[in-house]
Amino acid sequence: MRVGVRLILAALPVGAALLLPATAKAWPQPDAGDPFTMSVGRLNCPAGSVPVVLRNQTRQLVRFDLRADSETVASGSIPARKQVVRNVPVRTGSSVEIEAYSVADSEADTLIDSQHVRNDCPWGSRAKQLPFTGPPTDLLAKLATAAGLVIMGGILWWYGSIWPRSF
Repeated sequence: MRVGVRLILAALPVGAALLLPATAKAWPQPDAGDPFTMSVGRLNCPAGSVPVVLRNQTRQLVRFDLRADSETVASGSIPARKQVVRNVPVRTGSSVEIEAYSVADSEADTLIDSQHVRNDCPWGSRAKQLPFTGPPTDLLAKLATAAGLVIMGGILWWYGSIWPRSF
């Protein structure tokens, strides 16, 4: 192959990535018509709650209803171009579906966003220690390596004893 053909073939993937960036967008994007957005923060293990940030995108007051597993956790209103933070409780070892709804008098509640959150914080008073998961893996790895070396040594010894006599 000629050098020019190789360069063209190498440049094809890079050119495709540069020319088609619109297809690589992450999903889901916030809907342009939504009055507010929802983002869920990191789980606070000692408190067992997760902060939910609701940001108003409009220039008017917006009413919201925040639900966890279809039960209302918080409701209220967000001032224009402001944000509110509400903490949603999540029991240890369980998960919850957090949903944000836009509330209007004239129409039914509109689902804005939903996210699944799992509380996998350690249980009990030993929150600073990791749970016991079995024997240390470094010891088992050393034992497996030693056994493999012994077996390989035996194979090499056996092959070395029959190899000179094979000719």
